[in-house]
Amino acid sequence: MNSLSLLPAKSELERIQLMTEDDSEPTLSIVRINDIIESLKSYYPNADINLIEKAYIFSAKAHQGQNRLSGEPYLSHPLQVAYLLTKMKMDDITIATGILHDTMEDTPTTFDEIEEIFGTKIASLVDGLTKISRINFSSTEEQQAENFRKMILAMAQDIRIVLIKLADRLHNMKTLEFQTPEKQKTIAQETLDIYSPLANRLGIDWIKTELEDLAFKFLYPKEFNYLDEMIKNKKAEHIKYIAEVKKIISERLNQFNIHNEVSGRLKHYYSIYLKMLRQKIEFDQVYDLIAFRVIVDSIKDCYATLGIIHSVWTPV
Repeated sequence: MNSLSLLPAKSELERIQLMTEDDSEPTLSIVRINDIIESLKSYYPNADINLIEKAYIFSAKAHQGQNRLSGEPYLSHPLQVAYLLTKMKMDDITIATGILHDTMEDTPTTFDEIEEIFGTKIASLVDGLTKISRINFSSTEEQQAENFRKMILAMAQDIRIVLIKLADRLHNMKTLEFQTPEKQKTIAQETLDIYSPLANRLGIDWIKTELEDLAFKFLYPKEFNYLDEMIKNKKAEHIKYIAEVKKIISERLNQFNIHNEVSGRLKHYYSIYLKMLRQKIEFDQVYDLIAFRVIVDSIKDCYATLGIIHSVWTPV
């Protein structure tokens, strides 16, 4: 490892891309290093691309010969994690750490090797992730789960450790089908009790909802499949309704010269399921399946928008 050059030669980068991308038939969507770089540069044009390429080469060599349970090269996982981090608009150091995050845990790589090549900051981030991965979540009681969440936040001296761990957990949940049924339930419950609330606490709603829906799928497959079928049966109806309501809202706001962006979406499965449980109702009795978001330019416009919408639909 120590012989790795500080600046990756393009020929070596291309060779590793070929080696890691063409060796096997992918069973999941593949993220390539160029996808990560393009996504990173879209919001951080001055990012250190050499650092990203160097992390890619190091991780590829460290994980060489390792495969995921899906049969894919192991490198596919850290690349997926890094790509998810670009969706959070994280910096180049965080992206590089995402690519390297399993090297200390799953390969003979040491802290000193990473520190020598990438510096103390990245080595410390990888080390922090390794320590969190070794926590044994032995109980899912609410108080104990809260203690575990606090432990993770306390151990992560840099919040980027938690963000990388959330991206890591999200990709692992997306590939959970390759685990044994027993591990599926254990990991899904841990996700619901520990990681989804962490994402919520940090305000990353899209990760929270994805984690919840994925955990729901494995913990309550019968209920998940029922909801999935019911929602898919009404998909065309939902699409039409969203388009109609967006048009009404936008047209009314335009009449008052309020610049607006309106979006609509179906609420996520797990939240619908919880509502059905709490209110003891059937799917057909859930009347707020769809949520709308209106973005305006000022607080004044926000209150005006609320009043206009209430004049069209009666608040419940």
